[in-house]
Amino acid sequence: MKAIRIHQYGGPEAMQLDELPPPTPGPWEVLIRVEAAGVNFLDIYQRSGAYKSDLPLVLGQEGAGTVEAVGPGVTDLSIGDRVGWVNIIGSYATHLVAPAERIVRIPDGIDTQTATAAMLQGMTAHYLAYSMVQLGADDACLVHAAAGGVGQLLCQMLKMRGSRVIGTVSTEEKARVARAAGADEIIFYTRDDFEAETKRLTNGRGVTVVYDSVGKDTFDKSLNSLRLRGSLVLFGQSSGAVAPVDPQVLNVKGSLWLTRPTLAHYVATNEELRSRADDVLGWIAAGKLRVAVDRTYPLNQAADAHRALAGRETMGKVLLIP
Repeated sequence: MKAIRIHQYGGPEAMQLDELPPPTPGPWEVLIRVEAAGVNFLDIYQRSGAYKSDLPLVLGQEGAGTVEAVGPGVTDLSIGDRVGWVNIIGSYATHLVAPAERIVRIPDGIDTQTATAAMLQGMTAHYLAYSMVQLGADDACLVHAAAGGVGQLLCQMLKMRGSRVIGTVSTEEKARVARAAGADEIIFYTRDDFEAETKRLTNGRGVTVVYDSVGKDTFDKSLNSLRLRGSLVLFGQSSGAVAPVDPQVLNVKGSLWLTRPTLAHYVATNEELRSRADDVLGWIAAGKLRVAVDRTYPLNQAADAHRALAGRETMGKVLLIP
């Protein structure tokens, strides 16, 4: 098999295409031929060393493909099944061995690339929209990077919940994409102060929740954009890590809530994983949720994929095709 590995932390050039022995599934495992792997900021954090792992490391956390072999004890998956996964390291490869209980079936009518794009980002948007804050028609939400992969899906799901959505973007093209995903108002963060604009759009009250995947560059103003007892959901750090926070700040600014969640903790059980996957994939199959694949790269161009994502050039999912 072939795989993209890092042998030391660094920039995109730290990734190299290695040839490895073909894997064999053990008890309760399956061997999957990877047909698409998702590219995420999480991969960039691992490649750079912001998130530490044992090296050498095959990158990639999500993908979709076809089961080629099953290990002893596997009864609910068969050779030829089309499947997807998330939070299984080693997905930047032609093949992957994975625990059968962490695999989900892809419904008929959903192609492999769409299914891959729905795994990490779709289920991330799902837990953000449905497991973080009680929302209704009277609630306004601020979504940073609203034209990104998670941003587009999150906007759609928040509109399913009946909430008002304010999205931040950098360009007119991204504004068009965010509006198509359901954003009611757009703030151009490169031109306007998003804190002031959020307060203006909410008549000075602020929003119920800010969904912030940017981190260092937006954190303080995100807190200031919240209403009394509002919630800041910090689920990424594309601009860098946030500095240490004095909890007293949350009191002074209005008894605010701050959380730093990650998808792994919201699909921790097999039941929760498959419930979220069933919702996301079911909505896609029914035409209720639109997934955008921005661009694809062959496996040996993983460095270019990372550069495009880190440079905020993309509006939707980036995939590697082994």
